[in-house]
Amino acid sequence: MKLITFAVPCYNSAAYMEHCIQTLLSGGDNIEIILIDDGSKDETPAIADRYAAEYPEIVRVIHQPNGGHGEGVNQGLAHAQGIYYKVVDSDDWLNEESLQRVIAKLEEFSAPDCQLDLMICNYVYEHVEDQTSHTVNYKNVFPENCVFSWNEAKKFNISQYLLMHSAIYRTEMLRSTGMVLPKHTFYVDNIFVYQPLPFAKRMYYMNEDLYRYFIGRQDQSVNEQVMVKRVDQQLRVTKIMTECTDLEEVAKQYPSLAKYMFRYLAMMYTICCTLLLIDGSEEAMEKRKKLWEELEAEHPELYGKIRHHSLATFVNLPGKLGGKLSIAGYHLSQKIFKFN
Repeated sequence: MKLITFAVPCYNSAAYMEHCIQTLLSGGDNIEIILIDDGSKDETPAIADRYAAEYPEIVRVIHQPNGGHGEGVNQGLAHAQGIYYKVVDSDDWLNEESLQRVIAKLEEFSAPDCQLDLMICNYVYEHVEDQTSHTVNYKNVFPENCVFSWNEAKKFNISQYLLMHSAIYRTEMLRSTGMVLPKHTFYVDNIFVYQPLPFAKRMYYMNEDLYRYFIGRQDQSVNEQVMVKRVDQQLRVTKIMTECTDLEEVAKQYPSLAKYMFRYLAMMYTICCTLLLIDGSEEAMEKRKKLWEELEAEHPELYGKIRHHSLATFVNLPGKLGGKLSIAGYHLSQKIFKFN
């Protein structure tokens, strides 16, 4: 059994995937890299097969019909042989020095009786347009250099979230959640880093800037114009997140986790409403109305809390002026936090 599986979903990734793979290979022989070719039309399949031939003990390739990023994650998890599992997008990469230290620490937690459920590390936004970077760490939230549970976690800052980039899960724990990401859907990384959280009993935080996240390319799924066009997929993901976890049950065992997950969910509703406001069409406004009506009908208590949460309240200001103010606030947040 390998120590960790790195799943790398690839779709038309020939221009940048080799940089990603090379940083992962620095992890040594005790890692597994699964390259999931998602029906690519460029040289991605050939590059993946070349690495598998060159590193047969480390690299495996899955060629699948196009199913989207989520199906790549699903297939990687289904075939993973590592104790731990981490998803790395093919246009991102890992810091090699940090990776060495993370792997050394995971080796300390490789025996069956002491394995972690979740390892958390920092991630770094690498902004293409202005060549700047921004690190997200969790020093204020989690204790360092010890195993802890959610009851030891402190409050997250307003712009601070656990993302796919910061999470390394225990493979069998992740499988035990029953999580299956939807096909042909963007933004499923939100489900990936949300649904399993209540299952994580033993956690460890390393203050390492491990994951480097490229952001700012015009074709990226988090580009605002792209997000507006794909708002139906954002709505689908938000609906799945609403249904997958009973936050009242989570609160009975981990109150601080329930608060964090609630805020994450409120953020998802805020993003959906903002994108629909930016669209501005009659159809978009109808979708926005339906989003709240369905939440009120199916989860009335949750609806009340989210509608009165500061994030959601701001994007539901009345009238055309209110809509303009909501969009302006969203764009100001973009400039401050540089999240897309």
